[in-house]
Amino acid sequence: MAASASSLLAAPASSSCGAISPQLPRGAPAAASVASPSRHSCYLLRASPSRRHRSRFVANAAPTMQPPAESRVSTVVDVDLGDRSYPIYIGAGLLDEPDLLQRQHVHGKRVLVVTNTTVAPLYLDKVTWALTHNNLNVSVESVILPDGEKYKNMDTLMKVFDKAVESRFDRRCTFVALGGGVIGDMCGFAAAAFLRGVNFIQIPTTLMAQVDSSVGGKTGINHPLGKNLIGAFYQPQCVLIDTNTLNTLPDRELASGIAEVVKYGLIRDAPFFEWQEKNMPKLLAREPNALAYAIKRSCENKAEVVAQDEKESGLRATLNLGHTFGHAIETGTGYGAWLHGEAVAAGTVMATDMSHRLGWIDDSIRKRVVDILKQAKLPIAPPETMTVEKFKNIMASCKPKGRGRRN
Repeated sequence: MAASASSLLAAPASSSCGAISPQLPRGAPAAASVASPSRHSCYLLRASPSRRHRSRFVANAAPTMQPPAESRVSTVVDVDLGDRSYPIYIGAGLLDEPDLLQRQHVHGKRVLVVTNTTVAPLYLDKVTWALTHNNLNVSVESVILPDGEKYKNMDTLMKVFDKAVESRFDRRCTFVALGGGVIGDMCGFAAAAFLRGVNFIQIPTTLMAQVDSSVGGKTGINHPLGKNLIGAFYQPQCVLIDTNTLNTLPDRELASGIAEVVKYGLIRDAPFFEWQEKNMPKLLAREPNALAYAIKRSCENKAEVVAQDEKESGLRATLNLGHTFGHAIETGTGYGAWLHGEAVAAGTVMATDMSHRLGWIDDSIRKRVVDILKQAKLPIAPPETMTVEKFKNIMASCKPKGRGRRN
């Protein structure tokens, strides 16, 4: 029997909060359809009395870093993984705060900034300044990669290793990912593999990376037969989100990131989904407060999941809503033809449609998913070139997950 809309999209904080969280038959594949049923309760988040809001999701108790007393940081979300815990700093103008990086998160005296041809002219000098201001002990080098999903491969990754080896970096160095999801994934994977693991920091400059890919430690590259088939779980020292970087983001990239914001509302945060339905015009117009809240709430949701299931043995698979179909679209159309969020949006509609056909959700949920993605100016159907046979062939090559799940 289909669940009612009220039970899915208006769950109170004290109840299970997956917006699309029906009781699936035992053994049903989650990521190829919809997220697995949530078996946890929402955290009731309370702002601290001070201006700065800090959210902490506990796996094991661990000390957390504090930003400087006089700081532009408006929110800190802690990803609590015991001795590998790290903060997500969120605020406008954080790249103008050298103390955030220098005092707490840069290990050693040598830094390699990994960025791309689009981001480097905009922010590389500013990040270099933030790393070296009044700190002559730190030297910064950079490697500038070509921009785009089609370059997320072994050949491009080798450019990072080449630079690190030629520059004689040692295990006390720090890699800094400056860019969107592609840069973050490749820099993180390079950090995980270079000398069997060096420190790294995420500075995401796209909405997609800020709300999703920079958090949680998934790193890697694509293979011609499938997306993200080669990689590692490797957590950063911190994630620094300067919301001012969204001022230079193209509209298409902004909409792509909103697809992942919508995902959090659907799978586990019904009030957040309802907020998005009311505030989508503000997000598209880049209203600062709306964007800041969307980023904060998305990071809080992901931090809570990662703290409970870092290696995706169960709960974290719920974050893959729409991604099986979406990754197939990206692979089938050629990496970069569709942005990741565009493919995930179409995949989410396919997943909810299949869930409705199977009787797991009612039609009102499906319609609301279509409506909100239309509001965000995202595609709601795959390209015509993606036939059923093509989907099946590509999805058969996808990496298997635990208990039959696929990403």
